[in-house]
Amino acid sequence: MNSFSKYLFLSSLILLIPVLFLPIWEVYLEAPQYPEPIGMYIYIDKIEGIGENDLDNINLLNHYIGMKKIIPESIPELKYMKYAIYFFLASGIVVFILKNKKWILYIWTMLLILSSIFALYDFNKWEQDYGSNLDPKAPIKVPGMTYKPPLIGQKQLLNITATSVPSWGGILFIISIMVSTSSSIIIYFSDKQTNINHDNVINNQTTHHFSNTSHLSNKIKHHQTKLDLKQPLI
Repeated sequence: MNSFSKYLFLSSLILLIPVLFLPIWEVYLEAPQYPEPIGMYIYIDKIEGIGENDLDNINLLNHYIGMKKIIPESIPELKYMKYAIYFFLASGIVVFILKNKKWILYIWTMLLILSSIFALYDFNKWEQDYGSNLDPKAPIKVPGMTYKPPLIGQKQLLNITATSVPSWGGILFIISIMVSTSSSIIIYFSDKQTNINHDNVINNQTTHHFSNTSHLSNKIKHHQTKLDLKQPLI
């Protein structure tokens, strides 16, 4: 691992630290009954309303259309996600300290990418259950209607406009993945180029060796020919 890629990888670790404290996702709801949009921040270990009473107001809307109440303590992912970040920080420090262990870096980066894909899949699955498993006794029932919020982007749900986007923690997490991936790619192609240069040096040395050997052989033959010519005829 050269100095540039090494410290590039270190920066990806530093970018992971704020993920422990900043919200990774945010969801906004715009409805006619609320003059200002209401919303919630999703952290790796908790969910909070953006405004003081936003989470209560979201749960009130959910009650009318039959959606489950959002209770952060009942969501298992919020209990273990921070330990996943601890793991990547601790193992990343080990990768940074070790020398010439590029395959460990490749594995670390791949695990980080796979964990982010799994997190998005799990979040989408939670949203699907959250918006589809409705209370049949809800005050407002629309046959065939489900209320799954968008994973990313904006979606119209009756008279409610739902918007879901990564927040600052999620953006830093994505940048961390991009930086660590860039570090891995730089190391891979740098090593590949080093191997090519090494092979070229060996080939040149081999060619030079054979050239010298051939030249020496020619000199010996020439010298032998001269000696043969100098011998007297009997």
